[in-house]
Parts: sequence; structure tokens; C-alpha cells
Amino acid sequence: MSGEPLSEREFDAVADRSLRELDRQINEIPDGVEADLQSGILTLEFEDGTKYVVNSHRAARQIWMAAERAAWHFDYQPSEERWVAQRTGEELWSTLEAVLSRKLGRAVKLAR
Repeated sequence: MSGEPLSEREFDAVADRSLRELDRQINEIPDGVEADLQSGILTLEFEDGTKYVVNSHRAARQIWMAAERAAWHFDYQPSEERWVAQRTGEELWSTLEAVLSRKLGRAVKLAR
């Protein structure tokens, strides 16, 4: 992560804001997926029973995502106001769009 690490309070605020917006955006997708946000854990459930999970991980100051038998750890980049997986360079929103599009079999776009 670039610059000073986020304080716990800063992390909680930005992670909560991000997860709430993802919850709202995903619940606007017509048919195929439902999102439920509880205690910093965003669960995406599909009609076939498959679940993907996106959650805040305070100790690591990251948002973690598990989907398609894979896992991502996203760090917040304050200067860019986005979450980026350091290992792969993938960004949270575009990664979610990609896995949702594959799972639903149609293009999914999440408004920023």
C-alpha cells in the first residue's frame, strides 16, 4: 500500500462504505444473484446455491473476496480511492464485475 497505512477507524469507514455500495449495486442486478451485508460480510448467493463472499478484514486492513474457488486480498489505495489486489493488480469492482459476469452468463456492470 502506498503512503501511511490506514488507521483502524479510517479502514472501517472506507471498507464499510465500499461494502454498502457493493451490496446496493449487486442487489440492483436483475435476476440471478442476491447480496446480503451483515457485520462486514457481504454474501452473494446465486440461484443454484453457490455463494461468493466479500468481507472486510480489519487486522490486515484489506477486503477479502472468495469466488470461483479463488481468493483475493485487496488493499485500499487512498490516492486512487480504490481497492487493489497487490499480488495480481486486479481492482475490486472490476474483479467483481468479471466473476459476476462469468457466473451469470451475461455482462454485469457496477456503477462506481
